[in-house]
Amino acid sequence: MELNGSPITLDWIDKDVRRILGRALEGSELTVDEGIRLTEVQGRELHALSLVADEMRRRQAGDVVTYVVNRNINFTNVCIKHCTFCAFSRDHREEEGYFLPLDEVVRRAVEAWDMGATEVCIQAGLPPKLDGSYYVDLCRAIKAAVPEMHLHAFSPEEVLYGSTRADLSIPEFLKTLRAAGLGTLPGTSAEILDQEVRDRIARGRITVDQWIEVITSAHALGIRTTSTIMYGHVETPAHWIRHMDLLRGIQRQTGGFTEFVPLSLIHHEAPMYRRGLVPGVREGATGVEVIKMHALARLILGPSFRNIQSSWVKEGPKMAQYLLTAGANDVGGTLINESISTSAGAGFGQLVPPAELRRLIREAGRVPARRDTLYNLLKVYAAVGDDEALSTSGQFRFLHPSKTEAPTRS
Repeated sequence: MELNGSPITLDWIDKDVRRILGRALEGSELTVDEGIRLTEVQGRELHALSLVADEMRRRQAGDVVTYVVNRNINFTNVCIKHCTFCAFSRDHREEEGYFLPLDEVVRRAVEAWDMGATEVCIQAGLPPKLDGSYYVDLCRAIKAAVPEMHLHAFSPEEVLYGSTRADLSIPEFLKTLRAAGLGTLPGTSAEILDQEVRDRIARGRITVDQWIEVITSAHALGIRTTSTIMYGHVETPAHWIRHMDLLRGIQRQTGGFTEFVPLSLIHHEAPMYRRGLVPGVREGATGVEVIKMHALARLILGPSFRNIQSSWVKEGPKMAQYLLTAGANDVGGTLINESISTSAGAGFGQLVPPAELRRLIREAGRVPARRDTLYNLLKVYAAVGDDEALSTSGQFRFLHPSKTEAPTRS
């Protein structure tokens, strides 16, 4: 077995684990049972898992670590669903409920563009009696104001809701959104793709089959999506692996996923934890579980998912930085605003400037690069002197690629 071009032995770890890690290094696709076995590693075997994941990251994605300059716009927290993990949503009768006017959403998108963002990520609650054309009107309004802004918008749950309100099939609704300017979909509202688990933490939420229908319909239309997992609540590590296996099966068929984003539960304000709504719920994932998740994602998904993201919002900048040594090759976006995780009690989420992301990446021994939503490289910062300036107000500037400069394909 070789690691970084040098022969190594793993005689100091369990024979079965050594065999599985060896298969991963040989480029073989790990089985579900092999993945589940790797979820059990501890101590030195955990270090071996991380080391192998880091090597596979090097082979599959190289030493460039990417980020995107983007802004989250959560236009309403009013929602008809009552998911027990969500501390963001409010009933329409609650005083804390809000619904941003359309011109305010557009204003925030324009402001993000002026700050250098190339993407707005738009997700929100599901307000009752929503006009069936609202999502389409929102896309058109933003694209009219900032035509070059990429719209990364609407979870599969929102697409399902929008199609119902518009009385259109899911493919027809997605076509309408695409024509209005939609670029890509967030692969959120996935949580754990196991119906029994979903029924425990969010009964009445989009089903596994419906989530798959939205995602595969989008891929069939050429609309690419991200993919996610939410862990650290009532699921078991076996659920992680089966979730990843389902995703890689879809990826084999469609090739439509751009990345995989593990999202650990922020439990502090989550109703299922704070109010004891779900028996057996845990206080989010442990640090060891976070490392395992990202390393396993690289080994299970890496052959078909080039990009594994570490979330500074969920894990904090320091852990997100460490995860770059355990399989991750992307640190997500600047966000500028993020309300969902912060509502749940996350200590991070409002903004990490690009310069700070580049510093975190460099300190991990990697090369930072700014990307777009589809992972086209916009600029690689090979040296500290390549960094772009910040304006005196702290806003980003000079971040848009020249109109004559073609993006570098990753």
